[in-house]
Amino acid sequence: MSILVKQALISVSDKTGVVELARALAQMRVAILSTGGTAKLLTQNGIAVTEVAEYTGYPEMLDGRLKTLHPMIHGGLLARRDLPAHMAAIKDAGIEPIDLVVVNLYPFTATVAKPGCTLADAIENIDIGGPTMLRSAAKNHEGVAVLVDPADYQPLLDEMLASSGRVSAATRFALAKKVFTHTAAYDGAISNYLTGLDAGLNSQDFPERLTLQFAKVQAMRYGENPHQNAAFYRDIEPAAGSLASYTQLQGKELSYNNVGDADAAWECVKTFAEPACVIVKHANPCGVAIGGSTLEAYQRAFLTDPTSAFGGIIAFNRPVDAFTAEAVAKQFVEVLIAPGYDAAAKKVLEARVNVRVLTVPLAPGANRYDLKRVGGGLLVQTPDTKNVSAAELRVITKKQPTETELRDLLFAWRVAKFVKSNAIVFCGSGYTLGVGAGQMSRVDSARIAAIKAKNAGLSLAGSVVASDAFFPFRDGVDVVAEAGAKAIIQPGGSVRDEEVVAAADELGLVMVYTGHRHFRH
Repeated sequence: MSILVKQALISVSDKTGVVELARALAQMRVAILSTGGTAKLLTQNGIAVTEVAEYTGYPEMLDGRLKTLHPMIHGGLLARRDLPAHMAAIKDAGIEPIDLVVVNLYPFTATVAKPGCTLADAIENIDIGGPTMLRSAAKNHEGVAVLVDPADYQPLLDEMLASSGRVSAATRFALAKKVFTHTAAYDGAISNYLTGLDAGLNSQDFPERLTLQFAKVQAMRYGENPHQNAAFYRDIEPAAGSLASYTQLQGKELSYNNVGDADAAWECVKTFAEPACVIVKHANPCGVAIGGSTLEAYQRAFLTDPTSAFGGIIAFNRPVDAFTAEAVAKQFVEVLIAPGYDAAAKKVLEARVNVRVLTVPLAPGANRYDLKRVGGGLLVQTPDTKNVSAAELRVITKKQPTETELRDLLFAWRVAKFVKSNAIVFCGSGYTLGVGAGQMSRVDSARIAAIKAKNAGLSLAGSVVASDAFFPFRDGVDVVAEAGAKAIIQPGGSVRDEEVVAAADELGLVMVYTGHRHFRH
């Protein structure tokens, strides 16, 4: 059942679009109540409003902390229109129903994100009246429409204009759900901030009570396996440049595994400054390369493991042109990701209707937390954003790296960060030659990486190797040296480091330490 909007209350912190909204409501003969800065702004723009203080007969007090917490306001919001006793009660009290509430809240999250924000600043930006009005209106959505998001202003106006000032039950319910989601996130942000302060009021990385909120993007046909149900959710405010900001240009609906693999490919490729291509299969890079163009990067990445690249996820950190699209289209590709595609590339890809083609804005950024669900709990950590520079490396062998080896070592280290542990990555000339991932023993990862290179017809002579964590024994060094490697990059830190370094010196290898590991489970 629709309701006719006769009276609205408008009180907003974010003034975006509010003048246009109020003017349109006034033209539909809706009486407008307002407060403080909002009332002043509307009046300055020639829109007739009644100040809440005038309406309630009770002036604002406590420096504006107390404005709308009054029976004249909440009686008009909470009275059930379908109960004669409610309507009689507010009539006897001289209270008019309020049919529309337009409220957004003090900018708490933006305030606490500012450098130097004090506890006093944070407390003053905890809204009280706003959430109370929103919750009252949303609770009584059968009789009240409520707007918390400026993006909803025009759609509501369009509906009212098309229906002589009325708002449908479906719209009111959708807006009420949005309100409760919004106020829950708002209270969650306050809880996270306050419980993230220690006894000395210093900010900690992890609050005592962690509240998270995500918005559903889509339900999926199934999860990792057909007998599992699944859905994809994104952060309310996704990190800049994150996969959740994707736009799908064509292709079938993304699956659960598609999203996971696409994220692995995108997070890896966006770390490179040069044109780069990353091919991922089952959450592991099976080919990574940089080049002078996207086409060259793709061709080199594909060389690493053409077998595993079949049905893989391919990501670029540059817009894709027609030449690159034609090369990619020759293979079976599940998902293609790039910051953009030129018109000719789009035309090429349109012929491959089943390829899921995504655009993602290329921007630095990372999730605030990495999360892993365990039975009855949640593991939370800061993301692994550590990259090392040449200046941070420590050469611990007698032999020193050449400039070319140093470049390749840093490239290999960047790739190893995105390979499941235990990770061993052979590289040379800016592309991967063999990748060993996810083995229980590091020496087995080394053997597998060498086998992968051999199967692809690639020589490891003169190659470099990255190990995501230290070599616990010299056997891994022996295996990579036998395969043809001449230089190794690893964190160091084993109780047998002396034995491992001695092996490298014995075999004539270069070995450098990063001082940081990149476990990825």
